[in-house]
Amino acid sequence: MTIQLRQICLVAEKLAPVIDDLRHILGLEACYIDPGVKVFGLENTLLPVGRNFIEVVAPITENTAGGRYLQRRGGDGGYMVITQADTRQAQAAVRGQALENGVRVAYEMERDGWNLCQLHPGDMIAAFLEVEWDQHEDLSGHWMPAGGTGWESKVRQDVTQDIVGVELQGPEPVVLADLWARVIGAEVQVVDGLPTLALNNAVLTFVEALDGRGPGLSGLTLAVHDRAGILNRAHERRRPVSGDRIDIGGVWFRLKSARQG
Repeated sequence: MTIQLRQICLVAEKLAPVIDDLRHILGLEACYIDPGVKVFGLENTLLPVGRNFIEVVAPITENTAGGRYLQRRGGDGGYMVITQADTRQAQAAVRGQALENGVRVAYEMERDGWNLCQLHPGDMIAAFLEVEWDQHEDLSGHWMPAGGTGWESKVRQDVTQDIVGVELQGPEPVVLADLWARVIGAEVQVVDGLPTLALNNAVLTFVEALDGRGPGLSGLTLAVHDRAGILNRAHERRRPVSGDRIDIGGVWFRLKSARQG
């Protein structure tokens, strides 16, 4: 069974400023706007990061789940961890493990050889966990939330190469990691004193919530080229910078030098 990180979703009060920061600071390009999110009272834009994606959503109507999340966390921030299962059986296993551990299914949909299952953020504590399957079973190519195909021409890796880590925070990191491990079907490891889970292509790290914002998706680790240039552009655009981290959209992006060759 393989579970691949394919997409991270951020939620913002206003879409354009966050998209502009991601483009100008991290060297990303927009690739897709999904009209289907209007049913949830949202607008969105996706940007590819290697073969994966960062999505930003923003409320366009009152009383949306995204809007309530913004209020609960006091502003822009991380919203969803979106994964892809290599088989329909693997996706069904995660869904079953969630139910066995008291995690509710918040939303699910099936259409034209594509199935998605969103697990309730109140039960997962830190964020929505979404697991998808589609009939192509292509973990580095075809991706329905980005329109399937056609996004490949927008991939730029000269500045930002890939998403390699996700940070999730809560009041009890060990308990949080144990829950996610039981749902995903992974084993908790301790790295640098912190509980972690390894997906096929990225590591989930669980930390204590100390910023007053409560549980949430608090950070991403990116493999990048020209870290100094990214930090300079973040300063120019007046984004918070702390060491090797920059804040965009209420999420700390940790910059890790990409391997050459």
